[in-house]
Amino acid sequence: QVQLVESGGGLVQPGGSLRLSCAASGFTLDYYAIGWFRQAPGKEREGVSCISSSSGMKYYAQSVKGRFTISRDSAKNTVYLQMNSLKPEDTAVYYCAARRFASAQAMCVGPYDMDYWGKGTLVTVSS
Repeated sequence: QVQLVESGGGLVQPGGSLRLSCAASGFTLDYYAIGWFRQAPGKEREGVSCISSSSGMKYYAQSVKGRFTISRDSAKNTVYLQMNSLKPEDTAVYYCAARRFASAQAMCVGPYDMDYWGKGTLVTVSS
């Protein structure tokens, strides 16, 4: 069964950190560009960070540059999003997605025509 499963979300205070995981089953993540997206209540889904398949090029939305880091672990077939210096405006449901033959920037900027989506994990940044 092909699926993406996110984990690692939760409640964190402003300034804190979380690491999200996106684990794949049924296919190999290395052959896909992988992206993290988020959707806050009442807002459109936005691309947060994406990583290409072959070159490993990374893209970050301006709002998270310098605070978030995307990485791959091929042995675990997992992609991570390390989130530091979290702000209340980072509160959202975070989704990972996989897409073949896409650059990191194209994947994150849109349109969001993905091969696979996860179901999301909630991140709440609040004191």
